Amino acid sequence: MIILMRHGADDENRLGGWSDAGLSKIGIEQVRRASEKIMQFNICHIFSSDLPRAAETADIIAARLDLNITFLKGFRETNNGNLAGMLKEKANTKYPGLYWNTLDWEQPYPNGESPRQFYERIKNAWITFKETAENLNGNILLVTHGGVIDVILCCENGKIYTNKHPTYRTMQK
Repeated sequence: MIILMRHGADDENRLGGWSDAGLSKIGIEQVRRASEKIMQFNICHIFSSDLPRAAETADIIAARLDLNITFLKGFRETNNGNLAGMLKEKANTKYPGLYWNTLDWEQPYPNGESPRQFYERIKNAWITFKETAENLNGNILLVTHGGVIDVILCCENGKIYTNKHPTYRTMQK
């Protein structure tokens, strides 16, 4: 079984994407609480996006389970280019009206990727990951991002992915 987990909360005042920001204090506490619940799944392998907020989430879980982590760049959130980690207030001034859900399918973020490129990257990473997972014994945890999980669940459930609205919401408690 593959279990998908979104990273804990990060700084709500900054844009995510390929941001180098880690978890907020709230995010660390979320992950600590989640690590208690995840024990019931008998995780044998942990994989994670290499972006700091996902990596930090995976580190907390891995320490609890005494497991190593394999980091996978392919499961990063959307490459939002120039906007990565930018204060939301600054982004609204410098790039007014530029949001993930306002991008056309082929329109990339400045120095980033388009929704199509993001979808294709995640779809291909997921196909490869599932092939690898078939050769592993035991349950697998993949720590990644909300947008990535949305694409994966669309692929798995035969839904058409769109950047205009999330098809699947991730729980954030």
